[in-house]
Amino acid sequence: MNSRGRFWGWLLGAAVVVSLLAGGTYAFQLPQRLLDILSQAEDDDVPQLPVAPPDQFGYVFARLAFAPSDPRAMRGHAWTTDYPKADRQFLLGVLRYTRIQARRQEQVVRPLDPKLFALPFLYAVEVGYCYFSEEEAARLREYLERGGFLVVDDFHGTREWENFEQQIRKVFPNRPIREVELSDPIFHSFYDITEKIQVPGLQYLYTGRKYEQDGYEAHYRAIYDDKGRIMVMINFNVDLGDAWEWADLPEYAEVYTSTAYRLGVNYIVYSMTH
Repeated sequence: MNSRGRFWGWLLGAAVVVSLLAGGTYAFQLPQRLLDILSQAEDDDVPQLPVAPPDQFGYVFARLAFAPSDPRAMRGHAWTTDYPKADRQFLLGVLRYTRIQARRQEQVVRPLDPKLFALPFLYAVEVGYCYFSEEEAARLREYLERGGFLVVDDFHGTREWENFEQQIRKVFPNRPIREVELSDPIFHSFYDITEKIQVPGLQYLYTGRKYEQDGYEAHYRAIYDDKGRIMVMINFNVDLGDAWEWADLPEYAEVYTSTAYRLGVNYIVYSMTH
């Protein structure tokens, strides 16, 4: 199921629950209004462009595909969340606001894919449901130590953090995970980021909450190499992907979209210069 299907399922479920609790027709008004808006938002209408080789561009947005931590769970294909619209709308922003020669279409890659080392930037979502074999972890460790850069995004709360931490410890058993200070170069590589705000998923339009589960506060964390270079940038309790995907939806606040684009561009520039 794509991101649109997942969202409509959540939204309809929320509408039913609210209606039952309120016991009246008014309870359906907010969800129905959003359904009307979203019925006009062509989430699946994304550019279908020829996939040119990565070496013809200065930057390729690579999405990391991974096995699920529990194949029986609903998140069996968690890595596809917001795919491909989020990736391509973000790339349009990169092309518009920078001079980076970026390919307009994303590249999907797995940890053991031979193309991995040709793609120095990786983006992974829903890592609260990821699983790395020992072989995959070793490959990712080699990739990152040789100059690769991984951004993880869109996972929330204690339970999802615990799974991600367990999996990333296979990659780096002894490297600490640290909060990234606002003074860090990654927040100033292109745009000056002066505040670490919580960029919410689309769900905040109908729940009124920026957080999901018990992920009340945004955290921007990282794993550094021995020279102080960030190898893994961790957006925890944050959903940049939704902000990119729904940038064309008027109901989604501009402050979150602009922040998500600025952070994404900074991550790219940092990965290319550090």
